[in-house]
Amino acid sequence: MQRSTAVIYTLFFAGAVAFVIANSGPKGRGAASAPADAGADADAGSPAPASVDGDAGTDAGGEGLPEVAPPEQATRSDAGVTLLSGEAPPGLPTEAPKKVRFGVVLVQYRGAQGAPPAARSKEAALALARELAEVARTDWKAAVDKGDKGSTDDLGFIPRGVLEPAPEYELFSLPKGGVSGPVDTPRGFWITRRIE
Repeated sequence: MQRSTAVIYTLFFAGAVAFVIANSGPKGRGAASAPADAGADADAGSPAPASVDGDAGTDAGGEGLPEVAPPEQATRSDAGVTLLSGEAPPGLPTEAPKKVRFGVVLVQYRGAQGAPPAARSKEAALALARELAEVARTDWKAAVDKGDKGSTDDLGFIPRGVLEPAPEYELFSLPKGGVSGPVDTPRGFWITRRIE
């Protein structure tokens, strides 16, 4: 009996690991290993569509190679690494908690992980995130309702060392009940509220 139970649990665990690995590639939603521009163009590697005159595009040598738009990756390199000021976040104080319970308002933009191809520009997203941060200070629920899909009152507990440096600094520096300003993450702008 114990041996068959162990085999069943082992197979279940192996299947779960295989599922996670299979869905953590560039097309996996929210995968940490997915490129920051994964949602920007579902088929960035495919040939450019033919123009109105039927020419599929040529390179400078006229070889008929497809033109591919440059990825937005270059503008995303500091997402989650720097604060909005462009500075690296300072180290957390020694009295910072080891884990916190939090909620988040998400404002996605073109090129962020999981963002639809028709998402707003980064500049428009930052303007909206700043507005929602003001709302969140007085009415958290209203800000969550106005945020993008993925915004939630309570995401549960998260330990230190899981998030990128900038959102981790913002979140773990908040007092209980405190609300952060916008912080850029690979998933879009976050406004966080520390619950516990």
